[in-house]
Amino acid sequence: YTSGSTGRPKGVMVAHRNAVNLIEWSRHEFPESILRRTLFSTSINFDLSIFECFVTISVVGASVIVRNIIDSGPALAHGTLINTVPSAMQMLLRDGSLPAIVQAVNLAGEPLGRELIEIIFQKTQIEQVRNLYGPSETTTYSTWVAMRRDEGFASHIGRPIATTRIYLLDDDSQPVPIGV
Repeated sequence: YTSGSTGRPKGVMVAHRNAVNLIEWSRHEFPESILRRTLFSTSINFDLSIFECFVTISVVGASVIVRNIIDSGPALAHGTLINTVPSAMQMLLRDGSLPAIVQAVNLAGEPLGRELIEIIFQKTQIEQVRNLYGPSETTTYSTWVAMRRDEGFASHIGRPIATTRIYLLDDDSQPVPIGV
């Protein structure tokens, strides 16, 4: 289920081929060492669960299942990769709940600002944060950009995941020039 831009929940189909593409892209983009212990905090009713469950299984990793990422306490100490929304990451940082074992963070579902990225790199040992974007209809992620500690914040949604294309349109539904 997704609420998308309407705010009203609706069911969308997650196509098998899109799920397979996401899994294959992830296996090439993420080091196995990071995927081996992915925090699984998303309901299986949401498309992000495909990443948290099946990408991890595809590398013979372990999903660290938690009921709620904000109230997970000691369970967080077992995950090397966290997928969450920026507002939840802000709470984890504020509460000092992000353990040193976490190597990478995927943020999606809400706009991502420079300030949060700077705080993550200042207060943790995390080397890479990915900003991921995509409607549920495309199965979890459509675009991505990796932000490394030595490079800092990237103010865009990145490029399409493998074997896909994106089209950026203006207010009149016309394609915008490359780089806009």
